[in-house]
Amino acid sequence: MLKGIYDLVSEAQLKKYAELAVRAGVNLQKNQLLIIHSDIQNAAFARLVQSVAYEAGASNVFIDWKDEQSTKEFYLHAADKVIDHFPDWQAARFEEWDDQGAAYIHIISENIDVFKEVSPERINRFEKASRTKLKDYHAKIRSHEVRWCLLTVPSVEWATKVFHGLSKEEALQSLWELILKGTRADGKNPIKDWENHNKSFESRKKILNESQFDALRFTNSCGTDLLVGLPKNHLYIGGGVIDKEGIPFFPNIPTEEIFTAPHKNKVNGTLIGTKPLIYGGSVIDEFYLIFKDGRITDYYAAKGQEVLRNLIETDEGSHFLGEIALVSHKSPLAQTDTLFYNTLFDENTSCQIGIGNASPSNIQNGNDHSEEEMKAAGLNTSLLSVNVTFGTEDMKVEGIKEDGTEVLLMKDGDFQF
Repeated sequence: MLKGIYDLVSEAQLKKYAELAVRAGVNLQKNQLLIIHSDIQNAAFARLVQSVAYEAGASNVFIDWKDEQSTKEFYLHAADKVIDHFPDWQAARFEEWDDQGAAYIHIISENIDVFKEVSPERINRFEKASRTKLKDYHAKIRSHEVRWCLLTVPSVEWATKVFHGLSKEEALQSLWELILKGTRADGKNPIKDWENHNKSFESRKKILNESQFDALRFTNSCGTDLLVGLPKNHLYIGGGVIDKEGIPFFPNIPTEEIFTAPHKNKVNGTLIGTKPLIYGGSVIDEFYLIFKDGRITDYYAAKGQEVLRNLIETDEGSHFLGEIALVSHKSPLAQTDTLFYNTLFDENTSCQIGIGNASPSNIQNGNDHSEEEMKAAGLNTSLLSVNVTFGTEDMKVEGIKEDGTEVLLMKDGDFQF
């Protein structure tokens, strides 16, 4: 019998959730290697995913254990030269896993207070060192060369943050219910439900890709007034994606977004964040970003100003956008009217941007383009990729054609096509 927080959910339900991750999330193939990244507090569920993966025919399942308490001690006390260095042996693991054709499942739980004693600057330095050394791995992730899936399980700290007026047990129970509902894992056949969910993305993607709007304009009563220029031959992605071998998978569970890449130099206006951004274990809240010719020229956060500054100053590319996503404010996840304090969930409740690197999959034949060709097409490159929610229930989105014709795409936060 699974213990702890897993007593609040039946073993049958947990197995369905694990099967969703394995059979639909990464769509694990026979004799394929699976890497599971998990904190030790999620050991029970990670082991269940491991068992399900072997049942699905995995050649091997390696669990890459992490421990956020140990990580906190590392950030607090490690020597400066260590903070600025990501070990070669760590990078070599990813290279070998990729060479073996591995799939990756990331199991996360939110605990936004765990690093509150740590300097955001030290976290940002190590994150930068890591992303620099793992640049090739992240490029494969963005281009869908490898299959991966990100999903969540509750923790006491996370549940009581979301449901601060409830007891620990009641909060955990409530968060479990929302996670399973939001991930469409609470039905009789979650895998079939995800196949149907994916079909809902297809017609909208087709319309958007055929329209080839020159720009998108976002406005709402919060003060957002943002004009996002789009590159020629851009592509929208949403729901399931296809890897280089033609195998479908779902990178995010849940997912409600349809996204493409902005033109790096054609974003202008003001964006008002509408949900806290969790970055490096810190909270950025009540913030705005101002863009001119694509670049973030001004920014402010009432909470987490230093963290926001470190994020934007990661490298040159982190001053620009790599993603713009349309998300209905009327989706089942959005209708829970819950602040999750978790980017994976909060970004799937309303429209969002991605600061930093663009995916080559967001432009026709992009995966065959060189880095120089990607830049020439207007796509941004960066070590960073961080999503920011700015949608609202009164969000209006217009598609602007090259001749200036305006087409209403979203009204009152919901799709009009």
